Amino acid sequence: QVQLVESGGGQVQTGGSLRVSCAASGRTFGSYTMGWFRTAPGKEREIVAAISWNGGIRYYAESVKGRFTISRGVARNTVSLQMNSLKPEETAVYYCAAGTSTFSMEKPELYDYWGQGTQVTVSS
Repeated sequence: QVQLVESGGGQVQTGGSLRVSCAASGRTFGSYTMGWFRTAPGKEREIVAAISWNGGIRYYAESVKGRFTISRGVARNTVSLQMNSLKPEETAVYYCAAGTSTFSMEKPELYDYWGQGTQVTVSS
């Protein structure tokens, strides 16, 4: 059974930092692109960041460039997102996803597996 399990969400004040992580199991994810998406209240799901199977390609949403860093573990079945200088408008449920495409990494429809999400709340 394939599972993506997120951890590390929580509450932080404006300007603070959080690190969310995702552990994938149930199959070999070494060749998969992994990404982080978020859904804020009343908004559609949007890409935050994605990383190719070997880490050679990293995609960031324009709004998070320079503040967020995506990385994956040596075993390639874990992915983390370090979030710095967080803003209240980034309060959302953050989802981990895995897919086979290295093109159009920002498109959620190209991801095959999804986690249940972890809440990140940034208070002002």
